[in-house]
Amino acid sequence: MKTLRSNLTAALCSLALLGLTSVALNAQTVAPPTFDNPYCGSMQNGTWVPTGNCNPVTNVGSFARVNGTIIAVRGHLVTLQQTDRTLVINDQPALDMETTGKVAVGRSIEASGYWRNGTFFATNLQ
Repeated sequence: MKTLRSNLTAALCSLALLGLTSVALNAQTVAPPTFDNPYCGSMQNGTWVPTGNCNPVTNVGSFARVNGTIIAVRGHLVTLQQTDRTLVINDQPALDMETTGKVAVGRSIEASGYWRNGTFFATNLQ
């Protein structure tokens, strides 16, 4: 009985260690973004080519999403009304990639993009 208990304990420890090793390896792997962020890099022939501008540790240039209702449009600047504040976003990257759809006052959107120097740059509007 003692041997069976020891063997089960050893097997469970091995499985736990294997799981922790897998988590540690996955944590060290930084997958490329699934969006085209010209500030951070771009996909070229199926390979993500980073520019070196984005730091996954500090989240500078990291992928983000914001949402709200468009209340004003001035060129490439779009003002969103959120629950507790207004937010002005720059949709020039999305305009350049033609991924904005109709930018019109009253439209509720979710903007995907990145933050840089306190400004949100939208790469896609949905």
